[in-house]
Amino acid sequence: MLEILLVIAVAAGASLLTFFSGFGLGTMLLPVFLLFFPVDLAIAMTAVIHFLNNIFKTGLIGGHAVRDVVLKFGIPAFLFAFLGAKVLAYLASFPIRIPYKLFGFPLTTTLVNVVIGLLLLIFAIVEIVPSKNKKPIKDIGLAIGGAVSGFFGGVSGHQGALRSGFLIRLGLSKEAFVATGILISLFVDISRLGVYWTNLPLSELGDHKWTLLAALLAAFTGAIIGRRMLKKVTLRVLQYFVAAGISVIGVLLIIGAI
Repeated sequence: MLEILLVIAVAAGASLLTFFSGFGLGTMLLPVFLLFFPVDLAIAMTAVIHFLNNIFKTGLIGGHAVRDVVLKFGIPAFLFAFLGAKVLAYLASFPIRIPYKLFGFPLTTTLVNVVIGLLLLIFAIVEIVPSKNKKPIKDIGLAIGGAVSGFFGGVSGHQGALRSGFLIRLGLSKEAFVATGILISLFVDISRLGVYWTNLPLSELGDHKWTLLAALLAAFTGAIIGRRMLKKVTLRVLQYFVAAGISVIGVLLIIGAI
């Protein structure tokens, strides 16, 4: 019972926050599943819920997505995710870990985490600092953004924050920003589930169907609430929300907390 209640609370809250920021569901849900399940099964469960929730959110708001941005950003992200996954496999053979202590607590981070965390903090600072000279991102910028987010997503799985850091600079409406990010995320979900199908125990998901169902219903509920709240949120508030979320993820990555 504790397992299901905790999963419901985290899935609903994370889905609500993710609706605005474009990232965070997997980051918040995976640690909860790790409390109760083996690593490979926890990853598979998180990926399936993430995928199905993205499909649900597409039905809620997908019509606002900007097709050109989805294709120009999403296709490079899809392709470079494979390259990032290959790099991850290589780095796993030669792990570069940095052990240290923070306030007396032993922690371990990695060079990859530090690089991605610093990138996220740069995105957040650029977005928060007001400027009249911010230039719109052109097609080549979209392709670069997709490649960077896809590559590092393949390496660490934290492509969502990088993606939002690029997309928030496009000057899209709040509905278009949310919907476009969801569709691009769906691209990545399809890509990684294809890999997981042969490497993770998806066949075991049926043994935990009630936990999965509870998490799915909670995530759907969070998405519905987020869709209704979006009407009352201004674009500038959304920008600050994304910047704050990116900053938190960046710091947690640098110190090795996630």
